[in-house]
Amino acid sequence: MTLIKSISGIRGTIGGSVGNNLTPIDAVKFAAAYGVWLKQYRNKEHYRVVVGRDARISGKMMQSLVMNTLIGMGIDVVDIGLSTTPTVEVAVTLEHADGGIILTASHNPKQWNALKLLNEKGEFLDAVEGGKILEIAESDHMNFADVDSLGKITKNKAYIDLHIIEVLDLDLVNVTAIEEARFKVVVDGVNSTGGIAIPLLLDRLGVDVIKLYCEPNGRFPHNPEPLKEHLTDLSEAVKKHKADLGIVVDPDVDRLAFMDENGNMFGEEYTLVACADYVLSRTPGNTVSNMSSTRALRDVTEKYGGTYEASAVGEVNVVNLMKKNKVVIGGEGNGGIIYPAAHYGRDALVGVGLFLSLLADKNMTVSELRATYPNYFMSKKKIELTPELDVDGILKTIQERYKNEKLTTIDGVKIDFPESWVHLRKSNTEPIIRIYTEAKSQQEADDLADRFIEELGEIAKS
Repeated sequence: MTLIKSISGIRGTIGGSVGNNLTPIDAVKFAAAYGVWLKQYRNKEHYRVVVGRDARISGKMMQSLVMNTLIGMGIDVVDIGLSTTPTVEVAVTLEHADGGIILTASHNPKQWNALKLLNEKGEFLDAVEGGKILEIAESDHMNFADVDSLGKITKNKAYIDLHIIEVLDLDLVNVTAIEEARFKVVVDGVNSTGGIAIPLLLDRLGVDVIKLYCEPNGRFPHNPEPLKEHLTDLSEAVKKHKADLGIVVDPDVDRLAFMDENGNMFGEEYTLVACADYVLSRTPGNTVSNMSSTRALRDVTEKYGGTYEASAVGEVNVVNLMKKNKVVIGGEGNGGIIYPAAHYGRDALVGVGLFLSLLADKNMTVSELRATYPNYFMSKKKIELTPELDVDGILKTIQERYKNEKLTTIDGVKIDFPESWVHLRKSNTEPIIRIYTEAKSQQEADDLADRFIEELGEIAKS
């Protein structure tokens, strides 16, 4: 059982002991710390926070705890209920709110939940602001409102519709072309809020939708991370219904992956590559993704005369570098599309709009589209952490061993070899070390990952 505090929020497993898991007491403590920070940060008379959640079994309980803590601090709450992470981000700006909290543990299994914390721009807090909240949570400096100054809760269930309208209004989302293409799509909503939002968007785009696991009851029918090995049912459904493609999202709908007409994965890394290809073809510029993302984005960017740069892992890190470099599109290779013309947050709804616009424009199948991009192959593996494992020491040893290679150490250790790379880092969202590799074939990528897993094990034992 685990409690993780990082730039990805306060994330933990439900149940267990206080301070070691995400218990109700921990939820109240961190919600209160956020409230204290918000008052210091915004320094005004009245405060308002948007709160939404994915469909996790623990979500209703967690949202109630968080909202009632905030009103206990004299902060008004806009309750948007079952929602998506990007929808809450959009709602914060439309409400002119002071911040937002999303109750979701993204791709983690059902026993997990988290508080994802937003500022007044609907963007994630950076490491400095997040650190202040953690300090407040460990202090006794949390004052609550008196009985005449309590906040109030207002419900607003319109925001998924409003979010969809914003996507449809984007200049590069070609609604007419998508409608004329008459796509047939199978949607795997992993029984969370993607099962609400994605079919609604597709209906508005004139797409024939076949729903798979779109009941928002939080009972995930498979591991909720949208990876090939978890999506055999989607593959079978695409082939059975002779669909043009399959769409799958994670529980809070900020990650997006596609499946081609043959039931094969388009590749979650290539979600961003394809959307960037479309955007860059119409609005040339620069791109950013994180260090664990495919080199194919660099190749596509340079094809259009732009420059590519990699950030540390974590959405806020990607966003900060995107703003600095004034990029036209960016994101994360895990299927996270960040399109500044919409907002600075990973958004699967925006990704669907851009991808279908590209597909309609190209007038080709999904498999044909995939064949137009450079072929890189990735391996994504992990090692479970144990208390005795000195991760920093292990990574320092790796850094020393490979000091003559091209190294990047802003987030763990990334080693760039001429035809491949490996990135080793401690996860922000799980108690693991991630080992990501990329090479010119799947076998080479897998072999490189296995080689470093073995090397890490040897260092740990020495």
